[in-house]
Amino acid sequence: MRSDANIAGPMTDPVPGPRTESVGEDVSRETPPPMDDTPIGRAAELAVQALGRAGEGLPRPEQTRVIVVANQKGGVGKTTTTVNLAASLALHGGRVLVIDLDPQGNASTALGIDHHAEVPSIYDVLVDSKPLSDVVQPVPDVEGLFCAPATIDLAGAEIELVSLVARESRLERAILAYEQPLDYILIDCPPSLGLLTVNALVAGAEVLIPIQCEYYALEGLGQLLRNVDLVRGHLNPKLHVSTILLTMYDGRTRLASQVADEVRSHFGHEVLRTSIPRSVRISEAPSYGQTVLTYDPGSSGALSYLEAAREIALRGANVHYDAQRAHTVPEISPHDQHGSMQEGIQ
Repeated sequence: MRSDANIAGPMTDPVPGPRTESVGEDVSRETPPPMDDTPIGRAAELAVQALGRAGEGLPRPEQTRVIVVANQKGGVGKTTTTVNLAASLALHGGRVLVIDLDPQGNASTALGIDHHAEVPSIYDVLVDSKPLSDVVQPVPDVEGLFCAPATIDLAGAEIELVSLVARESRLERAILAYEQPLDYILIDCPPSLGLLTVNALVAGAEVLIPIQCEYYALEGLGQLLRNVDLVRGHLNPKLHVSTILLTMYDGRTRLASQVADEVRSHFGHEVLRTSIPRSVRISEAPSYGQTVLTYDPGSSGALSYLEAAREIALRGANVHYDAQRAHTVPEISPHDQHGSMQEGIQ
């Protein structure tokens, strides 16, 4: 489009003398900076990179991996870890089912699944032997992710299960009867070691234990490990602790590093190299009925869970894990420790 100046003919240069700018060069001093130089641009770029990395795909397991996320201590990130790992694995191309065994139903909330009292839930599966396929719902924001929700009825399930036949293996039988193809089943356990958690341990082959990077998070861990041993000895010979995930890691504190080093000294290679940092975005996401992967895919929490899922998937396929871009916990020399927490694991 031509300007009126060009139509009327050439105009006298209002500023005589030679110009310092070359013809055709953008001389505006108010040109906005490139998008990637702004906070929004950088966040968008990180989100695109994260989702692009998720889309790379991962080796799919030969058979369904049933992973029990358990720790009888509350507030260590069980539910957060369950839903975000599940979303990460689904974004990597897997078909994933989350089974919410916590009567609070927080995993169902985080995945945007309705779980009021009238909704068919995992309670009906355990107590009334309803098929698992009748209660599973697809998660709206993530393709390939499904959820079996929990309702408040589950709070009384442990009492009702006491008198039922094969009370410890009712969830296992429901999973075996589920005919839809799945790559992963993640079971979110309540913060207790009752019959609901025992059902999960009987149904699963792997145990994932989230450990908060604080001293008290180690207390009582020995009781959980003893329960795993009991279930393995009497009910489920294939059960084992496959994964330890460090959560709420704060690199600014020496305590977090000490806890991480103590956990690694006890569990060795079972501890993921990826750790989950403290993140406001992770805390905010459930209030919007989303995982952090859909709420803010470029955040440090989302990137960490993507890496943790990638590490879990590659370990399961016996593929070497490249930790070059992982959020890793720094290793600490034993000589640098300030006090031992051996008595915490008891």
